[in-house]
Amino acid sequence: MRVLVLGGTVFVGRHVVEAAVARGHEATLFHRGQTGAELFPQLEHLLGDRDGDLAALAGRRFDAIVDTSGYVPRVVAASCEALADSGRYLFVSSVSAYAEEATRFDEDGGPTDAAPRSEDVSLHYGALKAACEEVVRERFGERALIVRPGLIVGPHDPTNRFTYWVRRLTEGGDVLAPAPPERAVQFIDVRDLAEWMVRALEDGLDGTFNGTGDSTTLGAVVEACALAGGSDARIVWVDEALLVDAGVAPYTELPLWIPDSEDPHGRFGGTPNAKAVAQGLTFRPLEETVADTLAWVRTEPVVTGSRVVAPGGLAPERERELLARVAA
Repeated sequence: MRVLVLGGTVFVGRHVVEAAVARGHEATLFHRGQTGAELFPQLEHLLGDRDGDLAALAGRRFDAIVDTSGYVPRVVAASCEALADSGRYLFVSSVSAYAEEATRFDEDGGPTDAAPRSEDVSLHYGALKAACEEVVRERFGERALIVRPGLIVGPHDPTNRFTYWVRRLTEGGDVLAPAPPERAVQFIDVRDLAEWMVRALEDGLDGTFNGTGDSTTLGAVVEACALAGGSDARIVWVDEALLVDAGVAPYTELPLWIPDSEDPHGRFGGTPNAKAVAQGLTFRPLEETVADTLAWVRTEPVVTGSRVVAPGGLAPERERELLARVAA
């Protein structure tokens, strides 16, 4: 299978390329040559820009396209048009495509129907992803495969949203965490997602799938991180009301935490994944994800290049300030 990865040099695309090559496929990367251009020197690299320079795709046809870097409908439409004669088109969307007011997040629940008011991804991420989905469905029909992951974690993650906990627990000392430890959290190891997406293309799947892991708890995550790092970390569980009152930014300044008031129906902790699991999606143990992420953290710096979420986590002085408030 000839696979074109739109992206392929930062995080999700990088692992898709690795999975495709490992399974014997011929992979080609299309990117701007700005981040990770030295990766996969044995493979074909097509240089261009999705927003205005698709000349390198002219006259090319692939058995499958994996779009890991589509955020704006207009840009996704241009890629679809340039690759219209190709085979299947897998678009990596997001569980954020579900409407904020939705009460169900299975694939039949449908995405938001709110039209994005601008192309500002930071403001309208979910609505833009939903609109991109529609573009792909309109252009590719039964050849379209939409995958909606939640939080994606693992080696080479540029966002620091999961890696923060791996790093922080390894450093030791008093570690602030949002109570309760039973808080449901959900994510997927990028390698599990990437391999399943390649297999889904091999199997000719179409339609929409939530590409999420099984739910676990924040307590289980921080415990696994502490054990992997072998540190003397002591978890200080802090009531979320204090965090909200202190203006702590959910999910970015304190990763994996969204106040109950902002996620009343549990989209980010309990999105159903049964449909994808029935089609072969499997998950490695949490301990393996943590250990491999820690091994990467110890050998490489945080990757730059994320267009959506800046590296997050509590600054040390901010954490000390909050812990002092708790102690008082």
